[in-house]
Amino acid sequence: MSGEAAPASAEPAAGAPASAGTAPTKEGTDWWGEIKAIFWLILAVLGFHSFIAKPFYIPSESMMPGLLVGDRLVVSKYPYGWSWVSPSFHILPRWGGRLWGAMPERGDIVIVTPPGENSDYIKRVIGLPGDTIEVIDGNVYLNGQAVRREERPRTMIPIDANTPCEPDSFGDYRVRGEDGRMYCRLPVFRETLPNGRSYDTIDVGHSQGDDFARVTVPEGHVFLMGDNRDHSSDSRFRAGFPERGLGGPVPWENIGGRAEFITFSLDGSSSYWNPISWFTALRGGRSGSSLRPDEGPPPQAPGNSR
Repeated sequence: MSGEAAPASAEPAAGAPASAGTAPTKEGTDWWGEIKAIFWLILAVLGFHSFIAKPFYIPSESMMPGLLVGDRLVVSKYPYGWSWVSPSFHILPRWGGRLWGAMPERGDIVIVTPPGENSDYIKRVIGLPGDTIEVIDGNVYLNGQAVRREERPRTMIPIDANTPCEPDSFGDYRVRGEDGRMYCRLPVFRETLPNGRSYDTIDVGHSQGDDFARVTVPEGHVFLMGDNRDHSSDSRFRAGFPERGLGGPVPWENIGGRAEFITFSLDGSSSYWNPISWFTALRGGRSGSSLRPDEGPPPQAPGNSR
């Protein structure tokens, strides 16, 4: 029989509890830290949305044929500087002028807040400070000269939930294409401004906006029109109900930014509760389309080929 003591075990027996000194500690959630992180994230998103760029949804047909209901755009906020309309939700009090301001160019597509409202419209810049604007029988006269206007082949816009092409007082423009699908076939006229920038417009017949008495654009203002000339509430119409126009030339501080390109477009068939429809509703071929006017040399002589 040995008198030596048995050596102590180096490891605790299976199932034995860990010593108090080595037990892991579980830290609680730092709710204050989480709230601060969310706050800074929201602030960063709002800052980018307010001062760099923001998305914009096309709600009406006033800028057809270039823009359709359901188009989603990117609008840059910085090209013209910043004003009271720049921050998200128009939370600032109204003031005149702009910070680091620059005047839009003729032909730019801009978002604008009508005087006395908080909603945003999207229109095209036609006149700058000092310009005279007049519309006679659908022809735009800029500084006494008719803007060059050329008839183009008719559009063939696919009919869908966002572009129903319902018959109206101007007629029924629905036709069936060779592929068996229904299309909206509309008359198109290409306008070319004195700076050489051109874009397509729609003119389906004589309307109230086809005749507009001459006005001079005041200092610090711009004159805006929609490309769908018979279905656009713009600088040709009085502000407020029922015309809901812009009330003439608009102060440049009411310009919220410049439309740059289309990100994607939906045909109106998507359902909130059906994720698959979010993809099937996408219109092909519109993503990435630039919204800057076609650039070209200034026309040699203004004309009118209506």
